[in-house]
Amino acid sequence: RGFEITFRSSDDSSLQIVKYGEYIYDNIILFAPGTKEFGGRLDAEVLTEFIDAGGNILIAGSNTIGDAIREFAGECGIEFADDKNAVIDHLNYDANDDGQHTLIVASPDNLLTSELITGQAKRAGLPFLFRGIGMSSDPENPLLLDVLTGSSSSYTANPDEKSLAEYPITVGKRTLLISVLQARNNARVGFVGSLDFFSNDFFDSAVRSNDGKKSDKSGNEELAVSLTDWIFKQRGVLRARNIRHYLKKDKSTPRFYTIKNDLVFNVQFDEFVHGKWMPFNGTDVQLEFVRIDPFVRATMKNKGGQLEAQFCVPDTYGIYKFVIDYNRVGYTHLFSATQVNIR
Repeated sequence: RGFEITFRSSDDSSLQIVKYGEYIYDNIILFAPGTKEFGGRLDAEVLTEFIDAGGNILIAGSNTIGDAIREFAGECGIEFADDKNAVIDHLNYDANDDGQHTLIVASPDNLLTSELITGQAKRAGLPFLFRGIGMSSDPENPLLLDVLTGSSSSYTANPDEKSLAEYPITVGKRTLLISVLQARNNARVGFVGSLDFFSNDFFDSAVRSNDGKKSDKSGNEELAVSLTDWIFKQRGVLRARNIRHYLKKDKSTPRFYTIKNDLVFNVQFDEFVHGKWMPFNGTDVQLEFVRIDPFVRATMKNKGGQLEAQFCVPDTYGIYKFVIDYNRVGYTHLFSATQVNIR
C-alpha cells in the first residue's frame, strides 16, 4: 500500500515516536499485548498525545494485556478483560479447538454493516477465526463502533477454571472482539482482542465449525485488510475545496447580500481512496444557512463531486454562515462554515 514500515521491539531502549518535536510516524501498530512497560519514551500518555495530534493506532490483544495498553485502551473507552481470560463459546468453535472452546468461529452476521470499515467481508459471508481476549466499550462514548461481536452464546472467562466463580466479564453480543474509535480530530484507533486474528495460519485456514458448517477459507484476511485500510486512512477520508457562493442571476459575489436574493452555494467534495483523491458520490450532504439557528436547510445536489444548493435569502438581516456539518459512519467528520452579511 506504499507504507514505509519500521519494526521495533517493544522493550527497545531507544523506542520513540517523536524526534525534534515532530512525530516520525503517521501510524503505529502495537502487536505486543503482554508488554508491561514499553522501552524508551513510549507509554499510554505518549500514545494519547499521538492520537490528539492526528495519528492512527492499531492494537492487538491476547490473554495477557500489559499495563500501558490497558491504560491507553481505558482512555479510549475500551476495557480489556482480566489477564488469563479468553472469549469462550461452547456452541460456535472450530474443529481444531483444543477442548476449551476458545478457538471460536465468529459469524459475519455479527459484523458491523459498513463497507468503508469492513469492506466486502460481510457480503462474502465467510466466518472469522478468533482466539483471544474479550473487550467491553463505554456505552456513553459516541466515538466508538462495535465492529465484530461474539455470538449470543459467547462469554469471557478463564478457560482453565472448571466452573464460573463469578458472573462472566462479558456475555453474549456484548462481548467485543473488534472495536474502533474515530476521535473528534478524525484520528483512528483499532482494538482487536486476538493477535492470532492477523496470523497467516488464521488467514489461510479452512473453517470447520462444531455444528458441521465448513468454509474453505476464513474471512480474517478480507476483514484485516479492510480494517487496516480504514484505520490508516486509506479510505473514508473526505475533504472540501473550491467553496463558492454567488447571486444566481449574474454569478457575482458582492460584499454583502440583501434579503430575498436568490443564492447559489457550491463546493467540491473529494474522497481519498488508496492514495488518490476521487470525486465523492454521496447524495445526503446538507447545507444550512445559519443565523444563531438554521433559517435554511437544503440537501445539496451532487454532480461528479460538485455539490450545489440554491435558495432564497430569508427576510431577516444579520450575519449568517453557510454551514456544512457532515458526519457519517466510516467517514471523517467534515465541517465547513463560511460567513456572509445580509442587509
